[in-house]
Amino acid sequence: MWKLLAVFLVAVGMASAAEVHPILPLGSSAPDFSLPGVDGKIHKLSDYASSPVLVVVFTCDHCPIAQMYERRIQQLADDYKNKGVAVVAIQPNDPKAIRIDELDSSDISDSLAEMKIRVQYKHLTYPYLYDGDTQQVARAYGPQATPHVFIFDQQRKLRYEGRMDNSYRIELVKTQDARNAIDALLAHKEVPVKHTGVFGCSTKWQEKSADRIAALEKIDEQPVTVEMISKTELSRLRTNPTHQMMLIDFWATWCGSCVAEFADLQNTLRMYGAREFSLVTVSANMPDEKPSVTRFLQKQHATSRNYLFDSQDTTAMQLAFDPKWDSAVPYTVLLSGDGKVLYKQLGSADMLELRRTILANLPSDYKGFNQYWKTN
Repeated sequence: MWKLLAVFLVAVGMASAAEVHPILPLGSSAPDFSLPGVDGKIHKLSDYASSPVLVVVFTCDHCPIAQMYERRIQQLADDYKNKGVAVVAIQPNDPKAIRIDELDSSDISDSLAEMKIRVQYKHLTYPYLYDGDTQQVARAYGPQATPHVFIFDQQRKLRYEGRMDNSYRIELVKTQDARNAIDALLAHKEVPVKHTGVFGCSTKWQEKSADRIAALEKIDEQPVTVEMISKTELSRLRTNPTHQMMLIDFWATWCGSCVAEFADLQNTLRMYGAREFSLVTVSANMPDEKPSVTRFLQKQHATSRNYLFDSQDTTAMQLAFDPKWDSAVPYTVLLSGDGKVLYKQLGSADMLELRRTILANLPSDYKGFNQYWKTN
């Protein structure tokens, strides 16, 4: 199925490869919109007609740069609310055009349902609208990255377009470009700087869907294997000899909860696998059940390191990994590079909590990326 769909989408992608998404020119009227928000309401451009200034910020969930600006967008909305300034955020990405490995800095993707999860998690109150299905509004405005700010005056003419400030690293911010533009408009003055470049994750236009399908095909083509594991090897596994973050999933084919969450765990690997992260699955099935375990793993395209108990003494095997583990599966453990337990769950894992724990502790280029997942 993936191959047929990929051929079609590649053809579409080639046809539209030269498609350009120009930025709305300065002085243009604000393109109309009528979009669903995370509050369950439809938001229209006319809803903000009484505001002397309208700020439209194209942003999203999955981009780490956009994440660094969520609090700043909220602060902007709070600081200018009493002055009548309207701040509206729009999510422009087509979720079907986002490769799963492009979620390497996020717990979720960019669907409307996932936007609601992010707003609840971060306690965001500004209007957050979804344009991912048709991207008609995004095509009219032309956001090049997330975030990308468009500021309109009382007559809804575009007076500023570009970045919010000069750095996603809050400690390096020196130029408040968006605020400067708002302040000038409120004072009925000329905006001093009308355009700046933007930085962040590129807008995921729907013609990129072919890339997503191709990435899924590559996953399907990877070999799936299962090896036997002994008590001694289980004890060593607990010390995390890889010295990088390791998620270990104990499961069995006869365990309904294990089967239900297995795909989510594999997707977690596909999200963070390019970083210093690995997934190990250990089946608690009997050794002679290896054929059925292998079939299940192949059906799931389980590209993780997969093991099967080499002994019928399940209790001894469990205790070899964790002397305090005397119950059933699923059993999920997240280990840091030095073997510290970061997350442990007997029973079904909370996938959001697990992924946020991973992101809070994975090595990253900027400490703010980790801190984001440690506070809400």
